[in-house]
Amino acid sequence: MVLPLIFFLLVATLFPFAIGSDAALLSKVGGGALWTAALLAALLPIERLIAPDQTSGVLDQLAVRGLSEEEVAVAKIVAHWLGFGPPLMLAALPAAALLGLDNAALARLEAGLALGTPGLAALSLATAALTAGLRGAGALAGLVMLPLAVPLLIFGAGALGQQGAGAFKLLGACSLLLLAGAPFVAGAALRAARE
Repeated sequence: MVLPLIFFLLVATLFPFAIGSDAALLSKVGGGALWTAALLAALLPIERLIAPDQTSGVLDQLAVRGLSEEEVAVAKIVAHWLGFGPPLMLAALPAAALLGLDNAALARLEAGLALGTPGLAALSLATAALTAGLRGAGALAGLVMLPLAVPLLIFGAGALGQQGAGAFKLLGACSLLLLAGAPFVAGAALRAARE
């Protein structure tokens, strides 16, 4: 799970070169760039979330032992979030310094990532379950996941502003909705793939 972290830091490092050295502009658009990097970092390991366990028979063994597909999905969501959510929040500290975000913007970014990354993990797992075993699953996963993640991106970036309280609430609501629905979507996809 180091690859998403490296990708996130690379975006934060290269973004100032693309925008220029204007500190005011960097601090204004830097938070949105970091949210976009977080979204794409969640997409990177998507092919390894379900497909290896499916092809090796691990999911079949778990089903034989009485675990439902939804329980497996919840465990995988938690594991995926632990693998990329907290490290991403730690990586946001040097990334914010590179982009010139002040302390207040950094605090809002961290709070937004704490609210939004569980939803990104849930969406990643549901997408991985839907595309597991398909040819070109990585490209298809991007086409499925990115439009569904747009509300998280919009509200996460919107929460960076001074008047971001409403955006925080909507970000939390989107994340909770994804966390509540993803295990059932992933479970249905895993059952369909087994039959």
